[in-house]
Amino acid sequence: MPQQANEIALLREELEMLMGERQALLRVVGASAALIASLDSKRLPVAAVEAADVVATSINGLSEETLQDALSAVHAEIEEDSAGA
Repeated sequence: MPQQANEIALLREELEMLMGERQALLRVVGASAALIASLDSKRLPVAAVEAADVVATSINGLSEETLQDALSAVHAEIEEDSAGA
């Protein structure tokens, strides 16, 4: 029985670590989404536009729920007309 309790404790620690990493990643994604949405691509260097496109494409691949969690993590909102930046 102590072995099972030890395994449960280790799994709990791993889960807590993963949830902490998820929160950190949500903050990064939320901040990135807010930044990308606020950019004016006409005023950026080509390399920056290409990098922003990679980030935007990755963000667009997320589920709506995950994106909302990410925006909530940084207390950000993106207006509908600027979300496609």
